[in-house]
Amino acid sequence: MGQKVSFQRPDGKECAGYAAEPAAGKIAPGVVVIQEWWGLNDQIRGVADALAAAGYRALVPDLFRGKFTLDTAEAEHLMTHLDFLDAAKQDIRGAAQHLKKTSGKVGVIGFCMGGALTVLTAIHVPEVDAAVCWYGVPPEAAGDSGTIRIPVQGHFALRDAFFPIAQVAKLEARLQAAKVKHEFYRYEAQHAFGNEKGPNHDAQAKKLAWQRSLDFLAKHVKS
Repeated sequence: MGQKVSFQRPDGKECAGYAAEPAAGKIAPGVVVIQEWWGLNDQIRGVADALAAAGYRALVPDLFRGKFTLDTAEAEHLMTHLDFLDAAKQDIRGAAQHLKKTSGKVGVIGFCMGGALTVLTAIHVPEVDAAVCWYGVPPEAAGDSGTIRIPVQGHFALRDAFFPIAQVAKLEARLQAAKVKHEFYRYEAQHAFGNEKGPNHDAQAKKLAWQRSLDFLAKHVKS
C-alpha cells in the first residue's frame, strides 16, 4: 500500500521513511508514525497502512537508518544508541514539515520507544497539532512537558514492566499542573499490548485504544 520515501530534515540532511497515502492524496491530513524499538518493520508499516485507510497521509521516519530486528538485546542496543532529541527535532520534525507542505494539520502517534518520542515531539516540534502516545514516557530531563501547547492522548498498560504506571502518573501530574489538554487511558494489559505480532498482544485493549486514537485524531487533525 505504501512506499519508501525520502524527505529533508531541518538541518538539510536526508531521512528515509515509509509513506502510505489515502484516497484523498496529498491534501489529506497527515500523521507521523513513530516506530517501536524493533525498527521500521512490517508491523509499523501496517499501522501506517491502517491510518491511510482511515484517511490520513502516514509517514514513518526510519530512525534506525535501515536497521530492524526481532532480537530484544539488539533492539535495546539500537534504542540505547539513538539520540532521542535529534530524532525528535530533526527526523520527526522533518517528517512533520514534509507532510505540512500539503496537509493542513499533522498529528503524531508512537508506540513504546516511539511513545516516549511522541511526548518529546509534542514538546519540541511546533508543526505538530496533536499527539497520541502508546505506552512510552520520556525522561524528565529530555524536555519540559509543561510547555506542550497541543492536545495529548495517552494509552498505558497497568502491568507495564518497561514504563511502570507510576511514571505515567508523574507525567500526568506535570501535564495537569501546566494545564496541558490531555486524556490518559489505562488498560489491564502488559507493555506493547497493541503490537499484534508481540507476546503481550491484547486484542480487546488494542481495539479500544485504536478507536480512541482514531476519534482523537479525527477531532484534532481532521477537523
